[in-house]
Amino acid sequence: MSGKWNLAGTYFETCNCDVACPCVFLSAPSTGECTALVGWHVDKGSSGDVSLDGLNVALAVHSPGTMVTSKWKVAMYFDNKASAEQKDALMRIFTGQAGGHPAVLVSFVGEVLGTSSVGIDYKAEGKRRSLKIDGVVDAQIEAMSGAGGSDVTISGHPLCIAPGFPATVAKSKKLSYNDHGMSWELSDMNGFYSPFVYQGG
Repeated sequence: MSGKWNLAGTYFETCNCDVACPCVFLSAPSTGECTALVGWHVDKGSSGDVSLDGLNVALAVHSPGTMVTSKWKVAMYFDNKASAEQKDALMRIFTGQAGGHPAVLVSFVGEVLGTSSVGIDYKAEGKRRSLKIDGVVDAQIEAMSGAGGSDVTISGHPLCIAPGFPATVAKSKKLSYNDHGMSWELSDMNGFYSPFVYQGG
């Protein structure tokens, strides 16, 4: 499968760094290493004539140091609601084979620990975002309140999941992850969310 593709939707991430994560400014992680969970929900998307509407993808990341100079270990999770054609398209896109911004992100990856088809429960409600995979992930964040109750945002940061969109700064209610020999139990740490648009082909 090849040709033009595009995705638009919402994403969020949460990690073990203090709010707001220094990694997005190319600095070292707060604790010297970074453990992050990223989730995407595709509102509207296609690859060739294959619709990708409504599907979810998640990525667990471990970086042993500064994210732009240390190779990441990652595990990838694809929505089990996807058909074989849809899963193939999502894998091509999110493993960087189809170009676009995902290929930039994948350039930092040193090892893929595994890929799985799983049930992914992604929710975006007001100032809250959450993602659950039974037995693997429970991630929940909530936007911080800025001056006058407005959202706190970061724009133009050099390391970002969703270029072109300000990232809303959030704090985790919970980040629980257990898979591939990695186990994280965190709360009150960094989170970001925003829309995203990717395209290629």
